[in-house]
Amino acid sequence: MEIKIESKRNNPLLNRIEVQFTVKHEGEGTPNREIIRNELADKLNAKKENIIINNISSSFGNQDTTGYAKVYTSLKQSKGLERKHFLIRNKIITEGKKTEEKKKEEKPTVPEEKPGETSESQKEGEKTEEKPPAEEKTEESSDQPKEEVVSESKKEEKKIEEASPGEEKTPDEGSLEGEIKEEPKVKDEKKE
Repeated sequence: MEIKIESKRNNPLLNRIEVQFTVKHEGEGTPNREIIRNELADKLNAKKENIIINNISSSFGNQDTTGYAKVYTSLKQSKGLERKHFLIRNKIITEGKKTEEKKKEEKPTVPEEKPGETSESQKEGEKTEEKPPAEEKTEESSDQPKEEVVSESKKEEKKIEEASPGEEKTPDEGSLEGEIKEEPKVKDEKKE
């Protein structure tokens, strides 16, 4: 494996050197970031932890890999300026407590049993208790009497129906019946 530095640019504003490089790796696969960081550290006389490799790209059938790296003056400077995912890729920081805890908490999955099948423990003679599913309380199964929900318009309709036959059936002010009027039917002229 041989590394050739294509371009080197000093960036004093961010206290880093930006490097474009090419790695020739005949007869080998694409080298990983750790190996490239070690080689760049030797070539540039810098510490390995101060080098951040942004990208590495190789093409099919080609034994050359190109990449872009940044060499900082200190580890503190690189942690302050670089994005978290670049630091994780270059193994400068670990992924974090939450992702490590999730990996530890992952348990092997137990296959679910179908209702008609018996499990291996039942085949061996062990009995397992099966609890019936919890019954949900509905309005019908509750102990209290069911209350009928009646809207205001339904109540008014009942009042009108209950009125004596001699009385005139008029809706109250707030009812819908007084406000709704039927439109007269229009005859189609085409049929005539």
